[in-house]
Amino acid sequence: MCNAAHSAPFAHAARARLASFPHAYAVAVRLRESSGDRQYVIRTACPLQPVRVSVSPPAMHEVLMALVV
Repeated sequence: MCNAAHSAPFAHAARARLASFPHAYAVAVRLRESSGDRQYVIRTACPLQPVRVSVSPPAMHEVLMALVV
């Protein structure tokens, strides 16, 4: 869950890159290769973590961006 008190636009380019879809997808591919588990790349409603990787499907309020199988 995203804490609204800490929601702010990206202050640094590095944070924006780390929180991007391409970075999340690369992480998902590495995790899939190392664990063998499918990985979900999910868009969230949190400005500080707009994209995340999970082994669980997205919640109702989240959007599936990619599934790495």
